[in-house]
Amino acid sequence: MKINVHAGHNADGRVACGAIGLIKESTEARKVKNEVIKQLKALGHTVYDCTVDDAKNVSANLSGIVSKCNAHTVDLDISIHFNSGRNDKKGDGDNAGVEVYLYNSSSKAKNYATNVCKAVAALGFDNRGVKYSTGLYVLKHTNAPAMLIECCFVDDADDIKLYNYKTMAAAIVKGITGKTVSASGTNSSTASSSKTSTTTTLYKVQVGAYSKKANAESMVKKLKAAGFEASIIS
Repeated sequence: MKINVHAGHNADGRVACGAIGLIKESTEARKVKNEVIKQLKALGHTVYDCTVDDAKNVSANLSGIVSKCNAHTVDLDISIHFNSGRNDKKGDGDNAGVEVYLYNSSSKAKNYATNVCKAVAALGFDNRGVKYSTGLYVLKHTNAPAMLIECCFVDDADDIKLYNYKTMAAAIVKGITGKTVSASGTNSSTASSSKTSTTTTLYKVQVGAYSKKANAESMVKKLKAAGFEASIIS
């Protein structure tokens, strides 16, 4: 596939940046965007980064993104965002979750959007589902089928407890392609081991160290939900 990917808004610290809560939308959207691009390329797809970091205002940011997107003939446009409005900074035990916007119900991106919601929900987030809006500039003006992903809420402590930019990106990629990238960079749907080999070499990648076992178990759960093998080593 040929795919456009961009992070919404200007970069943090500039005019027209994204929402700010327990995390910053513009910062995290760029982390997720970069990881999505990396993983899609590892799976053999052609990917264009259409992010605009320092436009003079909101309108210039949106038109700049669309201009970059429409400069390429692609199968799909992906806009990475984070939601806000939950205002639950202490945590009430109920996360707000993920949702994906399309221009309308006949969008050719509908299956991708549905699958992204399911893949992110598998990480533990509530599935708010696919929604439609004819008023979102990027969805209205891009040439290719487009979807705007609201990964989770920046102002919900329960969302932030679940959130990790790498597992979020892996879930988005899985929703789009049906595949994941293993720690070694191989396609998980095609990688195999020889049954006749008597020696197996393992290359271990550590993604974190935790003083509390519960936190380690939570990360293992996220990784497995995203399609990665994971275990705890003390």
